[in-house]
Amino acid sequence: MTMLRRKELFVVAITLLLLCRPSFSAYCHGVPNPNAQPNTNPIYTDAPVFVSSVPNGTLYTIGPAGPSQIQIVHVWGSPYDMGYAHGLLMKDKCQGLISSVWNYLEEQVEEAINGTVKWIPQEVAKYISVVGLDVALDATWEATRDFTGDYFWDEMQGLADASGADYKTIRRIHMIGELTKGACSMFGAWGNAVANAGTRLLQLRALDWDVDGPFKDYPQVTVYHPDPVDPTYAVPAQPFANVGFTGWIGSITGMSSVQTAISEIGVSFPDATFGADSRFGTPFTFLLRDILEFDYTGDDAINRIANADRTCSLILGVGDGKLPMFRGIQYSASVARFFDDMNMQPLNATWHPRMENIVYYGMDWLCPGYNSVLHKQLAANYGQINAATTIRDIVPIVQTGDLHVAVYDLDNNQMYVSYARASSDTVGAVLAYDRTFYQLNMTNIFAVERPNAF
Repeated sequence: MTMLRRKELFVVAITLLLLCRPSFSAYCHGVPNPNAQPNTNPIYTDAPVFVSSVPNGTLYTIGPAGPSQIQIVHVWGSPYDMGYAHGLLMKDKCQGLISSVWNYLEEQVEEAINGTVKWIPQEVAKYISVVGLDVALDATWEATRDFTGDYFWDEMQGLADASGADYKTIRRIHMIGELTKGACSMFGAWGNAVANAGTRLLQLRALDWDVDGPFKDYPQVTVYHPDPVDPTYAVPAQPFANVGFTGWIGSITGMSSVQTAISEIGVSFPDATFGADSRFGTPFTFLLRDILEFDYTGDDAINRIANADRTCSLILGVGDGKLPMFRGIQYSASVARFFDDMNMQPLNATWHPRMENIVYYGMDWLCPGYNSVLHKQLAANYGQINAATTIRDIVPIVQTGDLHVAVYDLDNNQMYVSYARASSDTVGAVLAYDRTFYQLNMTNIFAVERPNAF
């Protein structure tokens, strides 16, 4: 890259930073449908089915055959090896996701200028329309590249080389999280709050994002088995499962082999305690993946977050089934504050009261409508909270997790996932929280053996 090009991208990054400072004092106005019904679909418990293998990679599927079937992709080796195996196994789907996401983003920017797309801030969309989507995302990459491990770029290169998808486009779409906001929900429950049937810590991650886009057509759990002492890693790596989409290597949802898990909420309605955002730092989807891949305990994750070069305003959640421990995190470039059930913020007696052995957030930081309903459902199930009650009585009534939902039973090493219905599917409910959940025995999944050399 020429020095002139880098200077141009730096100017764009600074401009995007100025456009994206958080505004305070507003509250979100959304509320769940008061007529929402429980999810009575039985939980799918069949084991994943083997499909095929390549060097350093194995493909399984789970669920009935059809467009909404979930792909489970195992990859082994160095970052490049894992990306290459991913690309070999999922070549057509990788090309499909990368190209369709790019085309969709260009369409969404045009619509966001008119205020008809809420997940892209209007001022950002207007600026992108002037400089171009590629320039805006390249500027974000330029602002974050020095804070990002080279293993991410190595894996993307392997993915591109094997799948034939364009490397720069892969890199660009991995920057979209830094430019957009998504409304999501989470909770961690332990102790007296959970059912007494072996569950010591239950954690929710519900992703409410863009169900009109192509993401729902590429549901995939990527199970990483990294070489633990690859020279590009600063500390030993560990296996982890990334709940996301084909061709996507950042983490927004996931669970590790050492019983840690992540949750995340984009904050569109902060208060003044968040301070300022920044475009210069580690992209949050890469920081969350680093937690899954490198941090052995919840305390390790807390230390990573506290010492990170942080960027945009978020609420994060980190659970550790070994202790058990869950922390909610107020996260921005300015602050990293860690909350348990005794000091959870924001504190509001009406719509966000504290609860013993529970930390929870519904859709945003200042969001009375969803937080109050989430509190109501947690209180109604208090003492009996487990995966089944969360799936049946909490997420469908709060109506959270339209694109995908993960419920982590961490000390039992179980994960339950659901995705929104694919575009070409006609079977079942549309949104993830109303659809069938799939139980994944993570002890068995992390024990899958590397395929023999070809």
